[in-house]
Amino acid sequence: MYGSDDRRKRRSAGAGVKASAVAVGAVLLLAGCSDSGGDPDAPKTSGKQQPKGTDPYWVNPDGNAAKQVATFLEDGKKDDAELIKKIADQPVGQWIGTENAEAEARGFTEAAEKVDRDALLVLYNIPHRDCGKYSKGGAADGNAYRAFIDSVAKGIGDRHATVILEPDALLHLVQNCTPQELHEERYALLNEAIDKLKARKNTKVYLDGGNPGAGKADGFAEPLNRAGIAKADGFAVNVSNFFTTQDATAFGKELSAKVGNKPFVIDTSRNGNGPYNEGDPNERWCNPPGRALGEAPTTKTADGQVDAYLWVKRPGESDGTCKGGPKAGEWWPEYALGLARASK
Repeated sequence: MYGSDDRRKRRSAGAGVKASAVAVGAVLLLAGCSDSGGDPDAPKTSGKQQPKGTDPYWVNPDGNAAKQVATFLEDGKKDDAELIKKIADQPVGQWIGTENAEAEARGFTEAAEKVDRDALLVLYNIPHRDCGKYSKGGAADGNAYRAFIDSVAKGIGDRHATVILEPDALLHLVQNCTPQELHEERYALLNEAIDKLKARKNTKVYLDGGNPGAGKADGFAEPLNRAGIAKADGFAVNVSNFFTTQDATAFGKELSAKVGNKPFVIDTSRNGNGPYNEGDPNERWCNPPGRALGEAPTTKTADGQVDAYLWVKRPGESDGTCKGGPKAGEWWPEYALGLARASK
């Protein structure tokens, strides 16, 4: 079972499509998209930042959820707008595209800096990613990946950023769907990426460390160590997945004990109702019905080893063309509404 496959589809397929527009828009949008016009009873669209003391990450006022709120308001669907606002008002991961990586990284971090927040960035471009599934692809080769990382690091500069590095990159080594002859290169590329990103003055790096459904934590310890976890700020678990925060915490703590007690972050974007356990076991990760938003992003977690609950996967974006969904990474308003309705 590819317990983390959802992550790949989530954003990878559409990451670079709107690269330049997103990068420019990220800076220009801060002053806009913050109200709903003349109706005082209508829910406000995104633009308000969460309290920095509990949630220091930037809320993008031009994200898909914010745009959907505006659309629902224009159509007079205030109740639906209020539901999607649950997503629009929270910081979510900004998945950096490949064609304009430097511009996107600069745009997001500059926009975040203007409101005294940290940008939450996700890098998903490792060569041979996703084992040929919904989000197959990635950089053409090792040198192309190095150039991509160089561009991102240059774009970030000395601004504050938290980077989730390469969802599934180690999971697929553990599950042996990435050919053995590619393993050493992948470890080398991840080590180099950590070095380059950590060379930036204010960049934190969390290397993806799998999820509770991908096997025992023991299986991820050696890969994390070989990929350079000692040089990173920590690791990430449950990225784009649905395991409960309790289970993800237990998995992360067991893994942490084997990699120098490194702290970790948990993706809580869609884990409010836990995992889906029906249908084809190999497709349970893909747009499962009945899921819910999880804990809101925050650095005030229930465990000292957990640095943050984050929405790495962008709630409402498709995992792939399964269960009626659009292409991987595309916005799916019906699914977003389902997540919001089911949230506690």
